[in-house]
Amino acid sequence: MGIIMWIIFGGIAGWLASIVMGTNKNMGIIANVLVGVAGAFIGGLIMSYFNKAGVTGFNLYSFLVALLGSVVLIGIFKLILK
Repeated sequence: MGIIMWIIFGGIAGWLASIVMGTNKNMGIIANVLVGVAGAFIGGLIMSYFNKAGVTGFNLYSFLVALLGSVVLIGIFKLILK
């Protein structure tokens, strides 16, 4: 995927993760993109632990992996900052 697709993909995944975790009011578009891209990386690491593929492109499976990683990342931040 190109850099523009990573930004769009990360933004959507980060935004939905922030809604799921209840942090949407505190996050802006830049934070959502950063959380989504980092979440895709974390989701890929989690899936590799289970011998599954990580983010493979712009598809539903990759989106769910990125969403999982983003939710985990926000959860870790919430635990640290509490």
